[in-house]
Amino acid sequence: MEKENIIEVKDLHVDIKMMEGTLTPVRGVNFEIKKGETLGLVGESGCGKSITCKAILGINDKKCIPSGEIVFRNEDENEVDLLKMDPKGKEIRNVRGKQISMIFQEPMVAFSPMYTIGNQINEATLLHITKDKKKAKEISLEVMRKVGIANVEKRYNQYPHEFSGGMLQRALIAMALVCNPKLLIADEPTTALDVTIQAQILELMKELQKEFDMAILFITHDLGVVAKMCDRVAVMYLGRIVETGDATTIYANPQHPYTRGLMGSVHKIGGRKDERLFSIEGTVPLAMNLPKQCGFYDRCDARIEGLCDKAEPELVEIEKGHKIACFACQNAACQAHRKEVEERLKREESTKEPVEGGKKRGKR
Repeated sequence: MEKENIIEVKDLHVDIKMMEGTLTPVRGVNFEIKKGETLGLVGESGCGKSITCKAILGINDKKCIPSGEIVFRNEDENEVDLLKMDPKGKEIRNVRGKQISMIFQEPMVAFSPMYTIGNQINEATLLHITKDKKKAKEISLEVMRKVGIANVEKRYNQYPHEFSGGMLQRALIAMALVCNPKLLIADEPTTALDVTIQAQILELMKELQKEFDMAILFITHDLGVVAKMCDRVAVMYLGRIVETGDATTIYANPQHPYTRGLMGSVHKIGGRKDERLFSIEGTVPLAMNLPKQCGFYDRCDARIEGLCDKAEPELVEIEKGHKIACFACQNAACQAHRKEVEERLKREESTKEPVEGGKKRGKR
């Protein structure tokens, strides 16, 4: 029996109005996460991963204007659209921190240096679980034990500067899990940690996921972490998802040129010493006043002139659960989409008013 979706993100856009124009860091993102599943959101820095996740919780800057739908199955098993909720209202606060929690990138920044670790974990406990301070402390101590913090009675009363990086990350996970959320958003939770501690944190998250039966949205640019943690992968580029599928398929058979580039840039066991890693030329363009073309056009070695620079491909399912947005893919489904777009472009070109001497013909 297939598990139900905990969350569905549908055609999510985020616009930021600026003097120079409209910056659109998220452009039509679609994905879903099922109960107990881990979805990895992968891409270069600046591709819109963090803004997408913050849009789910409604914690982006007020200049960020979201549109689309974010359908969440809440604790009452009702489907609610998170984007329709007031970001500062009571309804979203009943979801944020309680039913959907987030682990941020930098634990040293996530904790206030002015309050003890126990005080900060207790904040969520007192807000969402119980008003009894003694009981709240017991719950907080128990979750601190679960995440592997030793000597919790002492640690509870210590300040963030008294914790190591790995221990702070455990405390941050404890704070996120204290309310037993249905969905955990982990925004590059191991970036600031060394490899040994990183492995411990990832293993801890997998164990706690099984215990709490929660879904995880895991944001990272580390493909090694994705292989260890994720059931499915969504590859994001310039605010759009360009390929998605289960982790095994994406690693064994990447189809989008950008995904292949990411895979080629990773060290492989058994590779030759003199073998150079693949490098994707260029940089991610600024997501402002973008032309009607594939976002990866300028950096792609498989681009098709006259097509990829005229239209943006849609996500097409090439096999069950595996979708790709690319005109150059040789799969039959992608080629059918390519033909459809080519015909549309021809129709648009034929209906354009003819020009003479560089100017449109006027009426005599």
